Amino acid sequence: MSDRLRPLWDFDDLDATEGRLREQLAQESGVEGRAEVLTQLARVEGLRGDFDTCEQLLREAEMLAGDSDTARVRVDLERGRKLRSSGDGAASVPLFKSAFARALEAELHYLAGDAAHMVAIAVPEEMLEWTERGLALADAQPDAAYWTGPLLNNLGWHHYEAGDHEAALTAFERALEVRERDPTNVKAIGFAKEAVETARAALAR
Repeated sequence: MSDRLRPLWDFDDLDATEGRLREQLAQESGVEGRAEVLTQLARVEGLRGDFDTCEQLLREAEMLAGDSDTARVRVDLERGRKLRSSGDGAASVPLFKSAFARALEAELHYLAGDAAHMVAIAVPEEMLEWTERGLALADAQPDAAYWTGPLLNNLGWHHYEAGDHEAALTAFERALEVRERDPTNVKAIGFAKEAVETARAALAR
């Protein structure tokens, strides 16, 4: 499965995203589906910096999730993101790793890719290991293929900030190649091109 709720997201317009998610919430017939949507509403609040409301929504989702692997993975992912955004990065890591393991076991490959990419950016010391895990998953599972671009982009910036501009350029060029396979994602292609040029400029200096 891919992420059925991802099309409702516009990270540049959280108000519109919230509106679409609330419409979806009203259409959900089962409690597990409602739990999924609530985790995404929690993410909206986390991005706004309202961590109390974020946690309140996650607790509501947790109560509805039951034995749903999808809902449980989403709860762990969004609680991990909330903790990381609120300054408790160390506490977020076990949640991301738990989400990865559960998603992998349940064959929720898209969500497993999301979890792998979150561990990679949350723990710089494990960036290489978790990027490789995520890339291997994305290569093996079509539902996780989306994460190749973000994983390579994050790896590129990891190398760039460490001063290894050669390795950064390699990662950014790979990310651009992946992004260009989807010509409809103009914004992502633009960001990937900018990253390549940044690394090339650093090497030229």
